[in-house]
Amino acid sequence: MTTAQHRIPERDNAEAALFVRLQPALCPSEEQFFEFCRLNDELRIERSAEGEVLIMPPAGWQTAEKNAAITYQLRRWAMADGTGQTADSSAGYVLPNGAIRSPDASWLRNDRLSSIPAGARSRFLPLCPDFVIELRSPTDRLAVLQGKMAEYLANGTQLGWLIDPASRRVFVYRPGAEVEQLDEPEEVPGDPVLPGFRLGIGEVW
Repeated sequence: MTTAQHRIPERDNAEAALFVRLQPALCPSEEQFFEFCRLNDELRIERSAEGEVLIMPPAGWQTAEKNAAITYQLRRWAMADGTGQTADSSAGYVLPNGAIRSPDASWLRNDRLSSIPAGARSRFLPLCPDFVIELRSPTDRLAVLQGKMAEYLANGTQLGWLIDPASRRVFVYRPGAEVEQLDEPEEVPGDPVLPGFRLGIGEVW
């Protein structure tokens, strides 16, 4: 794919988010952007590779409940597996392309996490997760989330799931492979990236 194909059509989501252009008038550093996010921690804030800031409102209760079910299952598996760590939607990652993204759930191998000094882990991690989940809320445009999934893969993610409760579909993303669509699955397997992990999707529908 070309770089243009990975460009996220974020403006399609204008009904649910606010877009703020800072550059070239303002070019905040990563530290300044982190402080901006911290001061507005009731909001979910991301930055595109082009420097455009995306400000999203808090999730509705129903979406938050579904996301809690997802992160609980992933966390429970990760604790038993022991090879990596998980995070919820409050975690931010600085991707290799410069974007700052916060997937709804993510998993990162221990050996990659250990390459980041402990003192730097209190801020955005300068890497792309090995595994990500994006959960579509009623206000999310599917094209926006599909663009994010393509961006994650282009920056190093090895497995990604886009979960759409409205259609009861899960879209599975893997590097070098066509997107796989699962219609009303009862569970979604994470092998081989997450060996033995199977997300019970009934709790999400």
